[in-house]
Amino acid sequence: MAILKIKNLSKKFGGLTAIQNLSMEVAEGELHSLIGPNGAGKTTLFNLISRIFKPDEGQILFKEKDLLRISPSKICALGIARTFQKVELFNEMTAMENVLVGCHTLIRNGFLSAALRLNWFRTEEAQIQEKAMEALRKVGMEEYKFKKAGSLPLGQRRLLELARALASCPKLLLLDEPASGLNNSETESLMKVILSLCKEQGITILIVEHNMRVVMEISDNITVLNHGVKIAEGTPEEICKNFQVIEAYLGKGSHFFGIRDANC
Repeated sequence: MAILKIKNLSKKFGGLTAIQNLSMEVAEGELHSLIGPNGAGKTTLFNLISRIFKPDEGQILFKEKDLLRISPSKICALGIARTFQKVELFNEMTAMENVLVGCHTLIRNGFLSAALRLNWFRTEEAQIQEKAMEALRKVGMEEYKFKKAGSLPLGQRRLLELARALASCPKLLLLDEPASGLNNSETESLMKVILSLCKEQGITILIVEHNMRVVMEISDNITVLNHGVKIAEGTPEEICKNFQVIEAYLGKGSHFFGIRDANC
């Protein structure tokens, strides 16, 4: 069953067509990758799903709800969270404090309850603290909860941003180039966390990634964009053998993937 359905989606910026008549589906519980060369429209699609941009045409359905009829401020509360190409953290805040920011959609009590420290506010506060700790545990960052975000290396900052996204208890997680800038060891750790979130925690993941080894090793399905147009869709094995994909994006020959056992 599809948790996300995109139907005939188009978006232009002036005379530039970023997304053209795009239709695709992401099944509930799957890890779906979105690949393509720079300028293919991948991040634009993320911005359309999260309602940063409004499409010119088409539909975006999340759990059969039309996202275009929902306020952008309510997208997170609906069950969609995302990370960005550039890590966006509060550097002077601790890891725990950064994740608590991601819990804002879970807070029900208002300012007066907080000011008066009423019993139900204290109960909710404790629950939110535990939610934040749980998010840190899921990405292996609990021991760094009191470290300032700005003092962490890039690999841990990526995991912390992921934890903050998890704090809102998403059903769909949009990851925009999470392996960008990471070394091999950091990439391996990230891959394990992402697979665990999808296969053990049941979170549907849509990921944009340029690291083809990551894409081929963790994806259930892959959609390929080129100049805003979908040119291929299928399993990793199908995509790495697709001549049109190789010609448009992947270079000469399937050795581009750098995977010995991908059966390409």
